[in-house]
Amino acid sequence: MKFKPSLGLGLMLGIALSLPVSLMHTVWADKEQAASLPLDELRTFTDVYARIKKEYVTEVEDSELLKNAIRGMLSGLDSHSSFLDAEQFHDLQIGTTGEFGGLGIEVGMENGFIKVIAPIDDTPAQQAGVQAGDLIIKLDGESVKGLDLQEAVRRMRGKIGSTIELTIVREGEDMPLQMAITRAMIRVHSVRSRMLEPGFGYVRISNFQSKTTSALHEAIESLETENKGELKGLVLDLRNNPGGLLTGAVGVSDVFLQDNALIVYIKGRAGDSELKYSASTNDLLDGAPLVVLINQGSASASEIVAGAMQDHDRATVLGVTSFGKGSVQTILPLKDNTALKLTTARYYTPSGRSIQDAGIVPDILLKSAKDSEDKETDDHGVGDTAKELLQDDAGEAPVPSHDPASVVILPERGEDDSTDYELDEALKHLKAMAQPPAAGHAAGLTPGDQLSKVDEQDIQ
Repeated sequence: MKFKPSLGLGLMLGIALSLPVSLMHTVWADKEQAASLPLDELRTFTDVYARIKKEYVTEVEDSELLKNAIRGMLSGLDSHSSFLDAEQFHDLQIGTTGEFGGLGIEVGMENGFIKVIAPIDDTPAQQAGVQAGDLIIKLDGESVKGLDLQEAVRRMRGKIGSTIELTIVREGEDMPLQMAITRAMIRVHSVRSRMLEPGFGYVRISNFQSKTTSALHEAIESLETENKGELKGLVLDLRNNPGGLLTGAVGVSDVFLQDNALIVYIKGRAGDSELKYSASTNDLLDGAPLVVLINQGSASASEIVAGAMQDHDRATVLGVTSFGKGSVQTILPLKDNTALKLTTARYYTPSGRSIQDAGIVPDILLKSAKDSEDKETDDHGVGDTAKELLQDDAGEAPVPSHDPASVVILPERGEDDSTDYELDEALKHLKAMAQPPAAGHAAGLTPGDQLSKVDEQDIQ
């Protein structure tokens, strides 16, 4: 499959230095540079540096102070930008191979704690009961406050068969939870599929890898073979999908859209940093109804897919508002095998909505009966005792892209109830959309319109 980007965006940035052609040029450049520097702030920095070197209780190496200063400078930008020392850079490269020893969770930072974006399917974390939205406040009894994200990830990884204890704050739980999890080899399988009932297929994408698009093609072909004909409809399950490769998200979106349909565009600070991706094939399902399932663990690349389907009215999105990870991080190698992970751009849906912080609001919001009745949690969604552990204000919630067309209250789940009520609801809506045209359709309405699908409002 071949994608059609409109403008190039460099993934690796560098600065070229050359010797001055003359002494006068050097002096002039130095004056210009000095004029642009925040001299008062730099004097404060050097004063603090000198005080630490002279008066701190123990001696601190210059290299350690400077690395910490760099880390602090980057952590103040956002939770995704960071400095990677040689070991952390190596760990990052290992993590992108798709196979490593660890727990199997995608994480970010929130208010100094580790936030679970999503557990990965069939991993120790998922099997232990870790959930999207959990806040990890301690690792083996030690607070994670003060750790950057890369250091927290390094501590959670380790020798296969070794155990780590997580202390977790969870929505609706008054007291922190303790979980002992045994590390294992993490191998991520991207695409799974099955028939829900004759005519209606189900595809689960757990994350986006280089082969996800081809695996999706194979899954749909397999479903059509099993169905002995074209599908009447498909559920695309992106719940707890933490993202992955941009090309994977573009390829999956391309499977369901018509040629030349805009999928996503990326815009950064530089004037030439905009990159657009459009579909280059035609809809593989030939317009058959599509329902996309999302939840709070759906992030980044999965939000790109859900946003593209929503903006083009190609699918009905069901679930709860997604995570809201719409920024692009570029890895910038530095000397001594270190690197800078820096936020350089943001994703935008075809209609121009920013995914960052706002997430994708579903067309049909699914709520449990317990969530509808429970009014005892605060804005963080945690109980009073756990709330005391969250000292920082999370700030105002982002403005949603639109209000859901409807809200569905799901049945209350019993202790031994393993029913996937979200999937049941998705199939119900899929079957309704696949019904023969009614009177409303004859008047020019689509099956999606009959479900009261709302128009999106752009957020710039």
